Amino acid sequence: MNDEANFRQHEPRNRGPETRDSEHESRVASPEYRERHIPVLLQETLEFLDVRPDGFYIDATLGAGGHSDGILHVLRQGRGRLLGIDCDPTALALARERLRSFGERLIAMHGNFAEIDALHAASGLPPADGVVADLGLSSMQLEDASRGFSFSLPGPLDMRMDPQSETTAEAIVNYGSERDLADLIYRLGEERHSRRIARALMKARPIRTTTELAQVVTRAIPSRSGLHHLHPATRTFMALRLAVNRELENLNAFLGKVLSVLAPGGRLVILSFHSLEDRPVKQTFQSWQRAGRARTLTKKVVRPTEAEISSNPRSRSAKLRAAEKIRN
Repeated sequence: MNDEANFRQHEPRNRGPETRDSEHESRVASPEYRERHIPVLLQETLEFLDVRPDGFYIDATLGAGGHSDGILHVLRQGRGRLLGIDCDPTALALARERLRSFGERLIAMHGNFAEIDALHAASGLPPADGVVADLGLSSMQLEDASRGFSFSLPGPLDMRMDPQSETTAEAIVNYGSERDLADLIYRLGEERHSRRIARALMKARPIRTTTELAQVVTRAIPSRSGLHHLHPATRTFMALRLAVNRELENLNAFLGKVLSVLAPGGRLVILSFHSLEDRPVKQTFQSWQRAGRARTLTKKVVRPTEAEISSNPRSRSAKLRAAEKIRN
């Protein structure tokens, strides 16, 4: 984005990650907090990974550890190990607490899956028999108002998954040009009213909280456009989150490196939640197959059953794709 350097230049420097992390530590060990996290398409993920007790696996987006928990239960029967990666230190602490009974079978590392090759090398593990990446936002992130991901909870306009990152949603909203804001909301949010919204944001500045932003966006969209199931601010919030965390750039970097950490015959499972994520995954799998580097295991995208959607409504938009690295 053209104004990214400008966003960072204006980013407040008195918000260190230490203060916010300390606010969450007391919640990490809470059973109620852990139980709210339900891994999406867990059984399907384990089946496509074909987890073996003596294998080596990578959860590239560890989160609260739901998928890792399923993998580690199989590894407990043998000598297998799992590398869990996450850029969110709060999620990493939660996962370590949740999975501590598995002992040294789990290696948990702070980092972004875009650097999966370097993180895998640092772990000292052999090539992986399977990698899983869940690209969705977790319940604990959405339900923590201080993270700024939710338009329904009052909180600061943050949206950083990694508190060490420089750019916040507040910086983008308050220091981006009208044109850049409109382009970002249209490109990453697929919001057809992006120009109206950008104009409204410019007039309402400074905007400091999630609820302020949601109100500005809602007022900017014509009332007749509200006849749908999505909250009017959904697409704008998604666009800002993707921009703050460089999610699509990181996904493309991950896809460019992940085969290098897989053993021949190793499997990759990716769970995406909107077309901007699913499209590059699908296209990359197709290019690997054409080049003879991997074969696609999912001829059609795998979706949650009605029963899973009923028990976990946030799984509704999930799409699972799987591939296997060709044995040379």
